[in-house]
Amino acid sequence: MESNIRLIAKSISWQSSGIIVMTLICYLITGSINAGGLIAVVSAAVGLATFYLHEKLWSRISWGRVPR
Repeated sequence: MESNIRLIAKSISWQSSGIIVMTLICYLITGSINAGGLIAVVSAAVGLATFYLHEKLWSRISWGRVPR
């Protein structure tokens, strides 16, 4: 089991690398680093919110859970 601080560090590094990659992809498409960065940040925020809602929804579904 990982410590909370390690999990937080991994989450931050994963999200940071995702924002960098998305910025580069969007820059290549739009030709603007500002537009690329904005799209990447908005995408990360939307992804975070939808993941949270997805997890909340799945926490209400009992299908596939193994009893303790």
